Amino acid sequence: MNWTVEPARRLIGEVVVPGDRSISHRTVLFASIADGESVVAGLADGQDVASSVAAMRALGAEVDHAGTDVRILGRGLDGLHEADRPIDCGNSGTTMRLLAGLLAGQDFSSTLTGDESLRRRPMRRVAEPLLAMGASIQTSRDGTAPLEISGGRRLRAITFRPEVASAQVKSCVLLAGLYADGPTTVAERAITRDHSERLLAAMGANISIEADGGGARVTIEPGRRLGVVGGRIPGDTSSAAYWLVGATLLEGSRLRLPGVGLNPTRAAIVDLMVDWGADIVVERVDDWCGEPVVELRICGVGTALSGGVIDADMVPGLIDELPLIAALGASTTDGVEIRGAAELRAKESDRIATTAAALRALGVDVDEYPDGLAVAGGQTLGGGTVDAAGDHRIGLAMAAVGLAARGPVTIENAETMAVSYPGFATALESVVER
Repeated sequence: MNWTVEPARRLIGEVVVPGDRSISHRTVLFASIADGESVVAGLADGQDVASSVAAMRALGAEVDHAGTDVRILGRGLDGLHEADRPIDCGNSGTTMRLLAGLLAGQDFSSTLTGDESLRRRPMRRVAEPLLAMGASIQTSRDGTAPLEISGGRRLRAITFRPEVASAQVKSCVLLAGLYADGPTTVAERAITRDHSERLLAAMGANISIEADGGGARVTIEPGRRLGVVGGRIPGDTSSAAYWLVGATLLEGSRLRLPGVGLNPTRAAIVDLMVDWGADIVVERVDDWCGEPVVELRICGVGTALSGGVIDADMVPGLIDELPLIAALGASTTDGVEIRGAAELRAKESDRIATTAAALRALGVDVDEYPDGLAVAGGQTLGGGTVDAAGDHRIGLAMAAVGLAARGPVTIENAETMAVSYPGFATALESVVER
């Protein structure tokens, strides 16, 4: 499916962004092993979270929609059962990696697979710590899915030091730690998203966090049953980022985003844009399971942003927004350079290559490196046709900056945006003025 984004004059009004995907995945998985019934509103409605829902249903949890609420009847830590077929994780790396940790401690065997894109993504990074814990898990010869997990093994407690900063890997090990024979620790050299820690703590898990230089030591102890969770899941920070950029680039915009989650490990995109000259007001309005909830108000400033360098230390806090930041670079004064982000090459697409190709298709000069890219400032995006390349982040990033392009921007394979933001086009038409 192709979708054309027409140039806009400004964005005016209010957009309620979808529920946070990272939190939604974890809510579905954790509530499925809780004792009792959880009822939540605002669960993300994209295809990725639907993969987590389908997986937990296949394992015996009840996950039902009731109007705007989702009811999850948990089976307890030991109440899941073997699926009657391989579990299809779709395009969701979060589903596969977190499920691997959860299933490693079960008494039954499981197979995790996914679509062609997911089956190319690296899975040794979760298999290796699980093997160290005594789990029986096999990847393909290339270290990719399908994952074959044989149950019935008592897991050993370990201290794991990830080579690659990854909240998914950390969460995988912590979930396996619920079934270990003692305290399990993940020692991070750089702090990553802590949605798992906050939600597990809110549900009653025995989990502790200690600062460790520039990172943290996260320890979970087994044996504590999980309680239920309720309320409204915060809006997705990464989905809000497309509106932050789109509204900022259109001088005269006045856009309000209520109910957005602004976890400290996710706030870097807001801080970065403010530092570069964006007019964004943040007002704290609520709290959900330890997650700060805010209202964001954006006033457009046009192309007055400064730009700058994103180095390796900044990458973990901006990993999902990096294609968007790169696309923004052309409209800044100094441009944008991103380094230390080789991890982008192992996402739904090679996001360094696909971002560079999309920007070049709009007439932008881009230098590509093994671990990042550089986009010169002072450029104006032309109209043109870009390929989302099966990656929702690429399609949405090009739509956001395309609002300020000289001509229409046509996004090929735009259906991939439904992975994380199926209602983006409809929401855009509700606030755009041309």
